[in-house]
Amino acid sequence: MTITIYHNPDCGTSRNTLAMIRQGGEEPEIVEYLKTPPSRDALVSLIAAMGMTPRALLREKGTPYAALDLANPKWSDDELIDFMIAHPILINRPIVVSPKGVKLCRPSEAVLDLLAVAGIGQFVKEDGEVVSLKTPGARAG
Repeated sequence: MTITIYHNPDCGTSRNTLAMIRQGGEEPEIVEYLKTPPSRDALVSLIAAMGMTPRALLREKGTPYAALDLANPKWSDDELIDFMIAHPILINRPIVVSPKGVKLCRPSEAVLDLLAVAGIGQFVKEDGEVVSLKTPGARAG
């Protein structure tokens, strides 16, 4: 199974998601999207595959979101995509692509629905939260 993660190594959620993929027995293709942003066509395809709008994919914290007035409803989907291409930090992360689908993995446990394994057992997030993951998307413990 081939998995790709659009990853920001400075993001704890992204690091946790990558660690869960690896704990599930996969070594994904890692795209550090701030260094290698997706093309416009690739971004449009990712958004469509996730079944979300460009506005829903926008990241506000730590970005030029407010300075660019992106909360303003005047911006079309195409314009919002243009902003994300010009400022990749506006793309929320991590986005994971697998044969099982494409997801914005926030929270990081959302990645379990995209893995081939039935669960990854117990996982300790960077913040110390212990999550027992016995089946995709389910938490116990």
